[in-house]
Amino acid sequence: MFSSHYSELFSHKAFMRFWLARLMGISANQMLMLGIAWHMYDITGSAWDLGLVGLFQFIPALLMALPAGQLIDRLHRGRIFASCMMLQGLVALVLLWATRHHIESRELIFAIALVLGINRSFQMPSQQAITPLLVPKELLQRATALSSTGVEIAIIGGPAVGGAIYTQGAASVYVCCAVLFVCAFALTLSVRYKHLPSHLAASWHSLFAGLRFVMQRKVLLGAISLDLFAVLLGGATALLPIFAKDILHGGPQELGYLRAAPAVGALLMSVIITRWPIEKAIGYKLLAAVAVFGLANMGFGLSTHLGLSIVFLAIAGAADNISVVTRLTLMQLETPDEMRGRVAAVNGVFIGASNELGEFESGATAALIGPVGSVVLGGVGTILVALAWLKLFPDLAKRDTMASP
Repeated sequence: MFSSHYSELFSHKAFMRFWLARLMGISANQMLMLGIAWHMYDITGSAWDLGLVGLFQFIPALLMALPAGQLIDRLHRGRIFASCMMLQGLVALVLLWATRHHIESRELIFAIALVLGINRSFQMPSQQAITPLLVPKELLQRATALSSTGVEIAIIGGPAVGGAIYTQGAASVYVCCAVLFVCAFALTLSVRYKHLPSHLAASWHSLFAGLRFVMQRKVLLGAISLDLFAVLLGGATALLPIFAKDILHGGPQELGYLRAAPAVGALLMSVIITRWPIEKAIGYKLLAAVAVFGLANMGFGLSTHLGLSIVFLAIAGAADNISVVTRLTLMQLETPDEMRGRVAAVNGVFIGASNELGEFESGATAALIGPVGSVVLGGVGTILVALAWLKLFPDLAKRDTMASP
């Protein structure tokens, strides 16, 4: 019974090839980010520097987001995504070379973070804008959920495998990353779909069209901004090396478990959503999921036991996945194809702000009040955001179905 819900998607070969390419690419990215985070903490031992890695990714991603969306609507999205895979492969090789020659430094890692920020501004909107071209509209929510499942598998496997490999040295991690990125590059180039460049994106006058589109649609603005503030305040990713090393008294392997834990919960939730799509009261369920995300992060911040910490992070990941699938499905259904690249770029700005800027916020706050205080305070803030959005975005809260009424 369960497999029948996937069988229609499995028959779309281009979608499945792209799904596999994303699986390999995101696995490699997760391994790469784990290596960079542990490497930085080994070099400096500073929560502030861990936060700065996020800031150095966010700034170029913010500056490049709208031009990137414009180009994605004009150029072949698959080739853009493939180029992003190859660029990250080159980054892994640079880190490998620096590690082998013992010249790795915080300055090099900050420079790498800048490159990854530029790369992210193209990768995220291109991969989001490709999926609707590979499956019919009636399969889009399930395709989004299955895509999310692949992402979570990668986020589980990448850190877990990366942490184990890192025990053999950082260079081993970077070699594996480079190989996976090259495979993802080659597989993406094999994906075929009909490319129709947007004529509306042909002039620079349309550069801000995606931003105007989102601002004029309160449901989209509410869903995207909700994710922004929830993860900006409640995320704990940047501080995981500190929790793994100083609070839970572990090493790279334990860091891998912590980084993988949210994805385990998200994977289970993706499977549930694929089997039983969210069809009613989606607005209230979205806000409830964000509140649970905040509570789970508070529990993680207070935990001093590895197993309990993993459970809380898994709950946070499951709750966050409801938000991700709901937001992406709403965005794809409400956006015409000729606008998807630019709207996805706007979404990428919000996600980048929540992730990378959230890492900086976590690092800065942890430098002031400690990692536990930073995570617990962020969880409280996330719950307050969910309550505030009930009043600020009533159309989102009262939205009953994915499709427009």
